[in-house]
Amino acid sequence: MLKLVEIQSLTHSMPRTAAFFDLDKTVIAKSSTLTFSKSFYQGGLINRRAVLRTAYAQFVFLAGGADHDQMERMRAYLSALCRGWNVEQVKEIVAETLHDLIDPIIYDEAASLIEEHHTAGRDVVIVSTSGAEVVEPIGGLLGADRVVATRMVVGEDGCFTGEVEYYAYGPTKADAIKELAASEGYDLARCYAYSDSATDLPMLSAVGHPHAVNPDRALRREALAREWPILDFHKPVRLKKRLPNLSAPSRPALVTAAAVGAAAATASLVWYVSRRRALSAAQ
Repeated sequence: MLKLVEIQSLTHSMPRTAAFFDLDKTVIAKSSTLTFSKSFYQGGLINRRAVLRTAYAQFVFLAGGADHDQMERMRAYLSALCRGWNVEQVKEIVAETLHDLIDPIIYDEAASLIEEHHTAGRDVVIVSTSGAEVVEPIGGLLGADRVVATRMVVGEDGCFTGEVEYYAYGPTKADAIKELAASEGYDLARCYAYSDSATDLPMLSAVGHPHAVNPDRALRREALAREWPILDFHKPVRLKKRLPNLSAPSRPALVTAAAVGAAAATASLVWYVSRRRALSAAQ
């Protein structure tokens, strides 16, 4: 009995591990925030012109081809767009449309990886520049254990102010996972991380097993230089087909989160474009 107790104690004292996943273009095929623009239009939050503008932003996000000035104008536009939105209304819209919009764009390969990491006993953490109101319900849909995401300020009137309390991008993502490692006991040298963007180089560099997924050109260069694995995800599949035993979050759980953060998502693209230009100029 003593030996059994000692073995159990040793097992519990071993460092824990986690797999950190960027969300947009890593786990899902589009921008999580911008995907909800049509739903916001149907809910009366934005007009048809705004739908067209966010559709353009989605194209820019997927193509990665906008210059700094274009992205800065879009960031300012989206920051102003969400200001004054009623939080409860946004929560309801996201809860009602989450499955229809997000489930079909989840990469099959990402779902497999999440399943594999859970089977290996690792926590799964989604780390995204999109707003927590979007990322948290998506994390629930994926079965993630924790979420790190941008947090927007809510005024006393229950509406978004357009200000950002915490912006999860670039170095702040790395800081966040280091804080999580300290609080949860993760051994970062044994942890995994996945991202498509050079903006996440700090996060990828913070773990022992970084992976580039559908990498942009800047990240691909870095991954090749550092001999990091490069993964290509290209098969979206509905979770109920890929993971039939995965239970979807209940409506009350979904209604605890909403979707804004488009400004944050777009601002990260500004950061990416600027960095890509700097890397290109340095070559």
